[in-house]
Parts: sequence; structure tokens; C-alpha cells
Amino acid sequence: MRTVARETVFKIIFASQFNKPVDDGFKRALYKNDGLDEKDITYCEWILQTVEKHGDDFIRILDEHSKLFPESRLFPADRSILFIALSEILCNSDVPNAVSINEAANIAAKYSSEKSASFVSGLLAEILREGINV
Repeated sequence: MRTVARETVFKIIFASQFNKPVDDGFKRALYKNDGLDEKDITYCEWILQTVEKHGDDFIRILDEHSKLFPESRLFPADRSILFIALSEILCNSDVPNAVSINEAANIAAKYSSEKSASFVSGLLAEILREGINV
């Protein structure tokens, strides 16, 4: 199920904010520990490549839509979650936007602060209303 893959890639992106680049051994260990199959690993690698390619665009989008909390002030967990959701919403038409937002809110509720789930889902909904593209 992709929920586990999203949580796994969240852990990798989160770690990358403190230690760049993320070691391939770390990624492989997470993939194995979380029981990901080849399809899930391909999804995780696609997210990581998308964040690498469009990270600056994602930062710009977040800064434009979150005036009180620009990207530089976001909790690292929230930033990681938002990057995953933006990858899906803006760069992958296979995942319904509502699913991306819901999954992002669930990960935020599990790994971030008490108010993060509503912040993340509200910010993503606003970005969708604007019809942003990368």
C-alpha cells in the first residue's frame, strides 16, 4: 500500500534536511525495514527525483501561499510532507488530489505537531484552488 511508501519517503526527505546527501544504504535499509516492494521503491525514488528537480519551485509555491509561515520557517516534518504532496499534486496525475491531501494530513498527524494536519491540508487546498503548475 502506498501509505507505507509515503511514510518511508517522508523519512528520507526529512533526514535529507539534516544530512545531505542521504546515504543509499540508509534508503535501502528503510525500504527493507518498511517492507517495500519494487513498485513502492520505484514510487519513493520518483518522489525523491521530483523533489530534487522541482524543490525550488515547491519552495516558491509554499512561500507564495503561506505568508505567515514561509518555507524557511516551516517545521522540517511539515516541509517534507508538503514536498511529497506537491510532487503528487503537481507532477503526477495518477494520484487524485484528495488522496494526496488526505495522506499528507495523516502523515502530519502522525509525525508532526498537533496543528500540522490542518495546516498542511489547508495549505494544499489553497494551492489547488489557485491552479498552480511547476
